[in-house]
Amino acid sequence: MAGNRHRQRRAWASAGRHGLLILFAIISLYPILVTWFTALRPAKESQQDPFGLPWPPIWENVANAWVKGRFGDYLMNSVIIAIPTVIGVVVLSALAGYGIARFRFPGRALAFAAILLGLTIPFQSVMIPLYYQLLQMGLLGSYWAVILPGIAFGLPFGVFLMAAFFEDLPKELHEAARVDGCSELRIFWSVMLPLAKPAVSTLIVFQFMRTWNEFLMPLLYLQDEAKRPIPLGLMFFQGTYTRDIGLIAAGVTLATVPVIIVYLIFQRQFVRGLTAGAVK
Repeated sequence: MAGNRHRQRRAWASAGRHGLLILFAIISLYPILVTWFTALRPAKESQQDPFGLPWPPIWENVANAWVKGRFGDYLMNSVIIAIPTVIGVVVLSALAGYGIARFRFPGRALAFAAILLGLTIPFQSVMIPLYYQLLQMGLLGSYWAVILPGIAFGLPFGVFLMAAFFEDLPKELHEAARVDGCSELRIFWSVMLPLAKPAVSTLIVFQFMRTWNEFLMPLLYLQDEAKRPIPLGLMFFQGTYTRDIGLIAAGVTLATVPVIIVYLIFQRQFVRGLTAGAVK
């Protein structure tokens, strides 16, 4: 009898946890689904019934947003900016994090503190000096005017994440590889970096989202209309088609799809990276 009551309590507790998770999932997905549904419905229907289902779905809004709003060009510009920025942050963060976590050298703590200090510096406090610096370097108006500062602002968090992950890896692996005759670069590339895939995936997702959604930096340093990334394109598109809810929703949908694809690709490693160290 006591066993049955215990199983019932466990069943109710499990049902409560799953119900709460489903509720949070619905709350999180609701704005995205409403936007997608609006993009696949005529504007008049969306105004009359904002929460209706798109049946049958109308793809005209997406096609018009792609052609009229030039979202193909904006998406390509965002890709050109995002890929080098993410690669630069991941490579430099992995190398710096590994060095800080595995080597003991004079000034190590000071160097790590100086890197982490970058987490406290907002872009707004340096955007004007950075503007004149990029102007003097001849980079203003080019993609590098956004890529290089994006890497610089992404490094503090990236180094912090990678250093913490490398610090938790067993030191016996490093010592065993050294005994086998591996060089330090070989140990990093063949032993430590494969074990750090969860942290690398987490950094890729976070940095891609940050770079993809960056608005102020391209607005200041990319004044050429042909080089606008997706956030700027979406802003100008929304200003042009203010009354057409379907077109605006289609533009937002096109802007969010790449981020969702990247997250789905790295989802499993991303979750492992977030939970790494939670259980010893």
